[in-house]
Amino acid sequence: MVEPPLDRALLAAYAEMVGPGRAVLEVGCGTGRVTAHLHRFGLDIGGVDLSPGMVAVARRTYPDLRFEVGSLTELSAPDRSLAGLVSWYSLIHLPPELLPEVFVGFHRVLVPGGHLLLAVKAGDRLDRREQAYGQPVGYDVYWLSPQRLAGQLATAGFAVTATTVRAPAAGERQPQAFLLAQRPAD
Repeated sequence: MVEPPLDRALLAAYAEMVGPGRAVLEVGCGTGRVTAHLHRFGLDIGGVDLSPGMVAVARRTYPDLRFEVGSLTELSAPDRSLAGLVSWYSLIHLPPELLPEVFVGFHRVLVPGGHLLLAVKAGDRLDRREQAYGQPVGYDVYWLSPQRLAGQLATAGFAVTATTVRAPAAGERQPQAFLLAQRPAD
């Protein structure tokens, strides 16, 4: 795993909070590397991503894990079916005005007491990228305010249990933010 030490520690803490064998979904899983990392902690985890190409890479690289094409804005998981949900830098590609409704969907699929982990680029701006991995492609990257996200999570019914902001690591241009939240028990 190439994440900085603090990021790996947060992933490990999250896995411990959820507990081994519990059902977890990584939304916006990309090539599946974070999904696979969390699986090593004993989570029953799968991934969903909007890109069929990313899902194909994830399936080839981690054939023992479940990966599906889908959208984090329209989760197909049944209500109250997951003990955990992870969004590791996937929200940064959504216009911020969509996030309150996304958080309502996250709340819907988590069991009471279920855990949510978000990782985002901390700030309040938009970057338009025209190239990725040496290929021409246009996409937006939104830097998100951890305070605003915490408020939106609370409005959606979550209890925010931790917010961590760290300085940029090697190769990063901005601080990174991590939010842990929990759907309260009924």
